Amino acid sequence: MAPYTFELFAPYNKQAGLRLKNANARMFGLDIPMELNEQDGYWRATLDLADGIYHYQYKIVTKSWFEPEPEPALPDYTNDETKTFEENQENRKNHYNEHEKLVQEVKQRNKKREEEITFTEVWYTFVDPYATEVDERGSDDAFRSVGILIFKNGKKIIDEYEWKYDNHVPLVSNDKLIIYEIHIGDFQDKFINVTAKMDYFVELGITAVEIMPIKEFPGTIGWGYTPRYYLAIENAYGTTAELKEMIDAFHKHGIRVIMDGVYNHCDVSAPYAAIDHDYWFYHEPKDRVYCWGPEWNYGRYDEKYQVWPARKYISDSIRYFISEFHTDGIRFDAATQINNEEFLTAIAQQSREQARDRGYAPNFFCVGEYLPDKIESVMSNGGPMDSIWHDSLYWKLREAIVFDVLNWEELKNVIDGRRQGYKNIIDIVNYQANHDHDRLLIELGKERQIFDADAFRRVRMAFAFQATSYGLMMIWMGEEIGEYKEKTPGVAKLDWSLIEDREDNSNAINKEQLQYYKDVIQLRKLNPALTTPNLEFIFEHENDQIMAWYRWDTTTDDIQKPENRVVIVCNWSSTTYEKYEILNIPRNGRWYEWLNNDKEYIAENNKLTIDNFIDHTIRIFIHQTKRCDNDKRSTA
Repeated sequence: MAPYTFELFAPYNKQAGLRLKNANARMFGLDIPMELNEQDGYWRATLDLADGIYHYQYKIVTKSWFEPEPEPALPDYTNDETKTFEENQENRKNHYNEHEKLVQEVKQRNKKREEEITFTEVWYTFVDPYATEVDERGSDDAFRSVGILIFKNGKKIIDEYEWKYDNHVPLVSNDKLIIYEIHIGDFQDKFINVTAKMDYFVELGITAVEIMPIKEFPGTIGWGYTPRYYLAIENAYGTTAELKEMIDAFHKHGIRVIMDGVYNHCDVSAPYAAIDHDYWFYHEPKDRVYCWGPEWNYGRYDEKYQVWPARKYISDSIRYFISEFHTDGIRFDAATQINNEEFLTAIAQQSREQARDRGYAPNFFCVGEYLPDKIESVMSNGGPMDSIWHDSLYWKLREAIVFDVLNWEELKNVIDGRRQGYKNIIDIVNYQANHDHDRLLIELGKERQIFDADAFRRVRMAFAFQATSYGLMMIWMGEEIGEYKEKTPGVAKLDWSLIEDREDNSNAINKEQLQYYKDVIQLRKLNPALTTPNLEFIFEHENDQIMAWYRWDTTTDDIQKPENRVVIVCNWSSTTYEKYEILNIPRNGRWYEWLNNDKEYIAENNKLTIDNFIDHTIRIFIHQTKRCDNDKRSTA
C-alpha cells in the first residue's frame, strides 16, 4: 500500500467528492469527501492504494449555468453491396441529414436550458480533466465515463512501454518536411495497423506525418475535432503503449510526428464545462458562425490564485503529450478563432523549448490553421507560428486545375510566397487537399465531369505544382493512390485494393499515380534547389497558357558537385503542343527530364524545345553541367 492524492482544481465550487473502485468491481462504494485548500484552490483526497487498476470519478456542486446535453455520435454507415453507388450515396446522405437534425435538436434544448434554468445546488459526476485514460463504458454520456488509474510500485504509471528509437536516426529539420496528413481510423483503423504499414510511408518518401486529433472524443467515429479529455487518447484507436510503438516506428525510419491539436474549443460535455463553465470558457461564442463547442477563454486571469486557468490546462496537456509521446510538432487547429496571439506565442515557445531540452529530436514544428492565411502569423513576421497552412495557394490551384480559371499574377503570388510577404521557406505549407476539402479527383468529377486519365493528369499537375512552389508541402492521405471518396466526418476508409495487384490490371492508373508521387517526393528530397528561397519566373505566355519558373541552389562549396538547377514548365491549357520553345533558360547544355526517364534535352541560346507537351501537365528539367577532364565545371 502507498498513499496517492487525488486532486481537482475547482476553486469556487462549494463541495466536491471522489468515487473510486477497483476496476474489477461492479459498483462504486460510498462517495469520499474531498477537502478544499483555500490557498491554492485544489480539492484533495489522499488514500492508501494497493497496486492495481482503478476506476474513478469526481463529483462536484456545479457552478455552470446550464446542463449540457451531449450531441449524438456520428452514424456508422457501411455501403450496401447490393445497391448502386448512387443509391449508397443517397442513403449515406440521408443518414447524415438525420444526424444533423438530431444535433440541431440537442443544440436547441441546450439553448433553452441556458435561457430558462439556473441551477444552484446540483451535483455533477464527471471524469478527471487530467485523466490519462478514460473508459466511456459503451456510452456517449460523459457522466457515465470513468477515469482509469494504473497504480504500480506505489505510484501512478501510464504504461510500461520502453522507447527504442529516440536517437536511432536524425530527424529532418523543419525546412525538409514533406508532410502526410493522416486520420488513424480511415487510414488503417488502429495504431497497431498503422505501425504494420510502416513500409508504405518509407517507400512513399515522406519525412513527417501530421496525425488528425487522437485525444478522447465522444463516440468512436469522427475526426476528433471536439475533444472531451485532453490528456487521454481515443481508446478506439488503441492503447497508449500502441501509440508509443507507432511513434517509435516512425522515428526509427526518420519520420517526424506532428499532432493535430484542438485548442480553440472542446466538446460540450468536457469536464470543465460541467464544473464552472464561465471560469474556463467564454460565456458566448466569439463568432456564432464558426462555433464548434465551448471556447477556451485564454484572456481570463484569476487574481486570487495568480493563474490563467485555460492557459494552464492546455499548456499542461501539451507538455504531457510532448513528454509522454515524444511528439515533434503541433498543428494548431482553428488558430484564427483562438484569436489570442499572446497565448499562441507563449505555448509555441514553450513547446520548442521543451523539445530542445529533452536530449533527442530537438526540432519542433508549430503550424497554424489560419483561414485565410496571413503573413502576420509566422515568426519571420513577428507571429507565433513556425509555419501556417497556405490556404490561398489551395484556392488558386483549385481554380486553375478544376475550373481552368487562370489569374496570372495571383498564381505567381502563391507559387512564390515572397510576393505575399512570406520570408522563409518554412513559413507556408502547400497542399492541393486536406481533411477539410474534397480531393481534387472528387472536385473534378462533381464540378466538371472530368474523370479517369484526364482527371488523374490534372491531379498530378497539381502535386508537382505544390512540390516545386516556394514553401513546404503536404499530402492528404489517399490522394496519392487516387482514392475517390467524398469528404465526410463519418467512415471513409482508404481502399488499399486500388494499388494491389490485379489480374486484369484495371487499377494501373492508380499504381501510376502512386509512382508519380514517389518520383516527385524523391526529387524534392534529393534536390536542394527546391528547399531554398531561390525562385524566379523565366517564361510566361498567357495566350498559350504556358508558364515556367526556375529554382536553384548555389550554396555548396564543393567544386566536385554541380550547382542544383531546376526548371518547371506548366501547360495550363487544353492544348497539346507537338513542339514548344521555352525562352530564357538560365543555363545552356544538357537538361534531363525528371519525370520522363531522364530524357535528355539540349538548351542552346538559352532556349529549350519541349516535344509532346500534353495539356494540363508539368515538365520538370534538371540541369547537368558538363565536366572537363580536370574535373572542373565548365561554363557550357
